Amino acid sequence: MRVLLVKLSSLGDVVHSLPAAMDIMASVPDVQIDWVVEPAFAPLLKLCPAVQRIIPCNLRQWRHSWWRADTRAAWRAFKQDLQANPYDLVLDLQGLTKSALVSKMALLTPTGQRYAMANRTEGSGYEAPTRWVADVLVRCEWHSHALDRGRQVCAQALGYPLPVLQQGLQATPHADVLPQTVALVYGSSRADKAWPLAHWQALGQALQAQGFQLALPHANDAELRTAQAVAQACNGAVVWPRCSLDELTHRLAACVGVVGVDSGVSHIAVALGLPHVQIYNFNTAWRTGPLHSAHQMAVFDTPTPSVSTVLLAWRSCWQASLQGLT
Repeated sequence: MRVLLVKLSSLGDVVHSLPAAMDIMASVPDVQIDWVVEPAFAPLLKLCPAVQRIIPCNLRQWRHSWWRADTRAAWRAFKQDLQANPYDLVLDLQGLTKSALVSKMALLTPTGQRYAMANRTEGSGYEAPTRWVADVLVRCEWHSHALDRGRQVCAQALGYPLPVLQQGLQATPHADVLPQTVALVYGSSRADKAWPLAHWQALGQALQAQGFQLALPHANDAELRTAQAVAQACNGAVVWPRCSLDELTHRLAACVGVVGVDSGVSHIAVALGLPHVQIYNFNTAWRTGPLHSAHQMAVFDTPTPSVSTVLLAWRSCWQASLQGLT
């Protein structure tokens, strides 16, 4: 059986969909899983053993330059790549117009069908073309975690009971990361998810006092400035070089834990099974935060959690990991 998953973005959403692919691999004999995703997130899918073929689709860029010859050429190449094989099942796990378009373009076998979510869930987007394109609609619980929603849709579409959760990332620890390193993930695509710089500096100093090394990743110039400010306050903290998503994942895999805001990189830490504290300024952890793990925890407060709250949560996660409680 050949299955196509359509989940184009964002990074956190892609990470939350990895367990669904792992479920399919575990439950359907001789299945091949292909995945359509934005190019920026394709390197991460290479680290998921369930995904055999990755089909990059740069819709986000193409829609802003549709009149250009190189855009039209890239679109034709994508269409050829997408339609290289017919599918027994196409699963739209995003529920948006762009994912419906990709699902519609994919070719089906004579008995193939397109599946999609039948409804919006709390806190998530949903657009009508999803319903127009799908042959079969799968109803989702209104109050659904992002990880559970994708798993349930795939399980209902393929008719299997949910297996034991597998997060879906396999990364080799990077050799350059120092022992006992905790990575601080302060970057997010949304300013309202940020944690104050002074809090990061105080947290870093407290972690160093407990014997941990600090790693400071960054994806852009603004995050680099934060990293430099934290490093200035925390002597010996290492500012990681800006790197590709797969290299960043390998670096995180070498850490003993991560503390971060609600972001795609924090969700990677969860998928790697690392001890992790995820910081929320508003109560949405039920939808995107860590699930089912004693060594992973979300903390929430307004306007933002305190340093002492985060440190207490880290101590709990760290102790759980030492005791083998996952």
